[in-house]
Amino acid sequence: MFSSRMTLNQPSLLYGHLEDLQELAFIERPIRRSLKTAEEIDQLTVDEDLNDIERAVYLLSVGQEVQRVSVISNLPSLVRQNPAETFRRVVPKVREVLNGSGAEIQLAAAASFLTILQDDIILIHTHTYSILKTVLLHLNHRDPVVSSAWLETLLSAINALPKETIKQEVLTPLLYQSQLSHPLQARLASCRILGKVACKFDSHIVKKELLPLARSLCQDVEFEVRACMCRQLESIARATGTELLPELVELAGDEQSSVRLAAFDTIINLMEMIDSGESAYDQKGQLLQRFKALCVAGPQIEGNQTDGNNESTLIRCNCCFNFPAMVVFAESAHFLSALYPSFSSLCCDPEVSVRRSAAASFHQVVKLLSSDVQVVHKELLALLQDDALEVLDALMTHLEETLEVVLSKGENLMLDNKLSELLSALLLAEQKVGCSLRWRLHEKLLQRYSCLARLLSGELLHQSFTPRIFIILTTNKVLPVQKEAARTFCTFLRYNRRQEQRQEMMERLIQDLAQGRSYWNRLRFLDVCEMATEIFSRKYFNNHFLIPALELVHDPVANVRYKLCQLLPRLRSSLRLPADKQLLQQLEFCVQKLLCREKDKDVVATIRKFQKKQERDLLDQKKEKEEILLLEMVSLSLLIFSPVHCLFCLNDICCVVRNSWSANRVKAN
Repeated sequence: MFSSRMTLNQPSLLYGHLEDLQELAFIERPIRRSLKTAEEIDQLTVDEDLNDIERAVYLLSVGQEVQRVSVISNLPSLVRQNPAETFRRVVPKVREVLNGSGAEIQLAAAASFLTILQDDIILIHTHTYSILKTVLLHLNHRDPVVSSAWLETLLSAINALPKETIKQEVLTPLLYQSQLSHPLQARLASCRILGKVACKFDSHIVKKELLPLARSLCQDVEFEVRACMCRQLESIARATGTELLPELVELAGDEQSSVRLAAFDTIINLMEMIDSGESAYDQKGQLLQRFKALCVAGPQIEGNQTDGNNESTLIRCNCCFNFPAMVVFAESAHFLSALYPSFSSLCCDPEVSVRRSAAASFHQVVKLLSSDVQVVHKELLALLQDDALEVLDALMTHLEETLEVVLSKGENLMLDNKLSELLSALLLAEQKVGCSLRWRLHEKLLQRYSCLARLLSGELLHQSFTPRIFIILTTNKVLPVQKEAARTFCTFLRYNRRQEQRQEMMERLIQDLAQGRSYWNRLRFLDVCEMATEIFSRKYFNNHFLIPALELVHDPVANVRYKLCQLLPRLRSSLRLPADKQLLQQLEFCVQKLLCREKDKDVVATIRKFQKKQERDLLDQKKEKEEILLLEMVSLSLLIFSPVHCLFCLNDICCVVRNSWSANRVKAN
């Protein structure tokens, strides 16, 4: 059978081998074609007797393009080894090769010259000047990638050139290239060169020769040029003493967003230069006026027609985001006179997205105002009572930080019923969210309200918020909301300093939940117990929560007993012997009762799982005691008996321990 099977498969095997051979032949063909001819090998061969300089000159003269690229890329190494000969013999050949060369050679040359300039390996100025002439010759290359590479080299060369050379060789063509008749790429390069050379000259030359050119480029018809020049104004302004601030303010209102962004970035970077002098004060006033105009951009023009996606709405949103920085800039002491009207306008903006942005940054403004926080009391109430839940959601994210400042640092909060207004607004906000379908926001709100336990007096908390939280706990049907309400209620209970109020809250928990008529409420009590184990001490929990929880072992509803069984490991971990020995006996009694009488299979499975874990824990404790006993007996025997006698004693001890362990194992099984 074996030979016949091989005979049947021979044609297919032969056909498979032929296919493999054809594939190998197909793969081999390109390899043969890629091989160099003898003539080509001769062209690539260089005399080994030539030194590095001679070899570089030879390859640049008659070598192929790949060899020329290699020599140009290795130019920094040649300069380090022999700078004089390299600049005398190799660099002129590089200039010849660059005339009419492709992009690869151009990029290699730009990168090599840039490395030479950045590594400070040039010894004399004539070498830098030689590189400068080469760079300027190819700066306006038709390929924008190549042109950008040469521009980076030029910017690096400016650092190493003297002022006179820059003035003659760089600034003169710069005035010519910045005209509108020249390509966009040339004008963009002029902007960057202006910013670079500004730091090389004193303020008089910058004002006289560079400033007019910079102002002209700020008015360019192409927004790319305006944005590029705007980003270079920082270095020019530092050289002239912020005389370009009016231009920056004007560019901040440009029709193109990229120009506005560049203007704002530059203004922020220049803020440190604005001192407390009179002229600086005027400049700060100009900036503040411009910012206040941006805060109301759109609504004044558009009237009642609003569009959440238009540019003016985005501007106002960005104003909200940057408002804390402007409070720092204007100083919080001047907030009421300088920025309050704008802030109030943003908090009451017709667009939801703007009000949401204002709510998101509200806590930062409040922190900056500190004791003057009552100034924005009306705005806080407006955001809490906003009809859009998105606004309330943004405010809730940092509500705890906001309330800590408002309730702890706010002066005269009790005057004019401001505190009662704030508490009413908080309660109304919760009711509004509770009536919606946004249960995640409701959960988030209850979590933030727990901070009130630290910030309000026990009397106010007990009268205003505790009843509302208890209603949510007993009536809300969303489980995450119920659990968060349970956590908040336990937090209120823990921080309440009046014993009679704490007793009242516990009695209400037991009467309405633990002993409630609805099994749903009894389940909620077990949720409260779960939260209480995390919030209260073991002693407080055992004194007030443990017994009412264990009494639910008699509950007629299986779901309640099942929930109790799930909670038993946590209840057991709260007990400490010997102090809680009596409570442990009651817990074990509940377990035995469930094992004997329970009929629901899920409850039985859960309680058996708990019992097995308890037995394993007990067995582990016995093992530990036996191990300790074994070590103690061995130590004792070594002190009293002879070595042979010790061996027999040790054997007896091991047998006793092994028999005891086997008996315990059988009992556990």
